[in-house]
Amino acid sequence: MLAAPELPIPLDAVPERLRRFADPNGPAPARMMAARGMVPVKGGDLVLLLVQLSADPDPSVSKAAGDTLKDLPETVLLPACDEDLHAGIFHEVARRFSTHDDVLARLVQNHAVADATIAAISAHCPERITEIISVNQQRLLGAPQIIEALYKNRNTRMSTADRLIELAARHEVELTGIPMFEELKKAIQGQLIPEATDEPLPSDDAFSKALEEDTDEDAVERDKIDGTEETKKEFVSLQAKLRDMNVGEKIRMALLGNAAARSILVRDPNRVVSMAAIASPAMGESEAKNTAQSREVSEDVLRYIGRKREWLRSYEIKRSLCNNPKTPLALSMTFLAHLRRNDLRALSRSRGIPGPLKEVAKRKAKKFD
Repeated sequence: MLAAPELPIPLDAVPERLRRFADPNGPAPARMMAARGMVPVKGGDLVLLLVQLSADPDPSVSKAAGDTLKDLPETVLLPACDEDLHAGIFHEVARRFSTHDDVLARLVQNHAVADATIAAISAHCPERITEIISVNQQRLLGAPQIIEALYKNRNTRMSTADRLIELAARHEVELTGIPMFEELKKAIQGQLIPEATDEPLPSDDAFSKALEEDTDEDAVERDKIDGTEETKKEFVSLQAKLRDMNVGEKIRMALLGNAAARSILVRDPNRVVSMAAIASPAMGESEAKNTAQSREVSEDVLRYIGRKREWLRSYEIKRSLCNNPKTPLALSMTFLAHLRRNDLRALSRSRGIPGPLKEVAKRKAKKFD
């Protein structure tokens, strides 16, 4: 994990000409005047001083400095982003101006800015900034966390994400923060990776539109009587978009998408894709419960659910796994001891359930009599 530069920066890192205004042990009136921009300091010196004072122990000074910094004209702020200031100063500028594209564009091209700052920017910046960051291969290879942050940023083009994975694979850089990284490397083998372009590719637009269409709702409807499943009408278009994606795109969609996409991808016939969906950090307990009831998911997906400790605190998930004919028998057997009498009796009469499981459920139910 990259360590972010902290404020305030050491006093000896502040240029000597500014220290009398930045010294927390100095006169409070002088610090307040500086915080209000009322001292003869210009350009990068002014930005440095205001950022330093924004971390002043006196709340009134820190607030005044933050307000003055926020209202600085771009003619002062933007050139300062090109200067060779302390990394801690730039980190705070990036934090305070996280939605100011022109500030970010200058910061990500400044070698004085810390890798941790670039990684923080990469996680949420707009597409224009991701494209600037992604072409600096030297910085990316020196700080793989930046690659990971860009990959997980929904604004990063899919083609750019592929280039980042290819770059890491070519230089044997392990991206431990990206789920299914080994599978992603295999997915791009032999694939023609396009060069960076000014405009997004059609495949980039298709991926972005799928993300926009995705919502935090299960896209699959299950019949309570026979257990058959079908995609809800409002998600048929999303399903079609996902079907047209290659494996690498589906894996990234499983990571970045919402519940609708995951509910479709977890049923994908490709094991790599379905496992990417069930193992997504965003996959929650309620989604896992719905998946545990599905007869369209693979045994591997059900096995994953049945081995995830935090999900097994849910009685509903354990019951669903026992009632799913596709759950591996050995796994279902381990959960029988947790089932209540009525659920054991219902299981012993269920169709499609393996005979040995029904017999054990029947014996356990009788013990309650």
